[in-house]
Amino acid sequence: MSKTIALVDDDRNILTSISMALEREGYKVQTYIDGQSALVGLSRNPPDLAVVDLKMPKLTGEELLQKIRKKMSIPIIFLTSKDEEVDELLGLKLGADDYIKKSGGFSIKILIERIRVQLRKKTSTSEESKSLIVHGKLKLDPNQLECEWNGKSLPEKLTTTEFLIVKELAKRPGVIKERAHLMDIAYKENTDIEDRTIDSHIKRIRKKFKKVDEKFSSIETRYGSGYRWNIN
Repeated sequence: MSKTIALVDDDRNILTSISMALEREGYKVQTYIDGQSALVGLSRNPPDLAVVDLKMPKLTGEELLQKIRKKMSIPIIFLTSKDEEVDELLGLKLGADDYIKKSGGFSIKILIERIRVQLRKKTSTSEESKSLIVHGKLKLDPNQLECEWNGKSLPEKLTTTEFLIVKELAKRPGVIKERAHLMDIAYKENTDIEDRTIDSHIKRIRKKFKKVDEKFSSIETRYGSGYRWNIN
């Protein structure tokens, strides 16, 4: 069954060129030229993945992502023209799954490969284990990508990438997982990801858990090593 990709960008030339490339690969494509129309369209017809430009009229990419995350946990890839590394990582801190730089020779082929990686990751997460993972207050449902803490669903859903990180940490509580290992789990086929990307995801994960429990401390930073899930 064909996967549906949503493209959100106010540059019609980019929308046209990416749409044509995706359709040649067998994907169905939804296109939106601003964040507000995208929010309405994605809510009515959820795609399998969205590619979102950071700078857009009516709703910026950041604002759109925050609203989408309250409704669904589809993979989201940001398109960014910002050059500074800290700005590139901004999307990941907000909850995006990946980002592609428009500047410096934007490659549609690379974007399509990143899309494939995210879709495979979403599929493998669901198929890898149908059973619930329960540790103390934590309950993970890999089939639905749902996460509960102390009997309450997180107000803001974990992204696919965040879910994989939590799942990897929680399946062996007390065991330190190095950043490199977590990167392999979360970005199996992307060698361009840096250590700080995992740190950004961990900060975002903690923030989401603290919305239901301000004393949440189950993810422990082991400086110089990585992270581990505390046994509470």
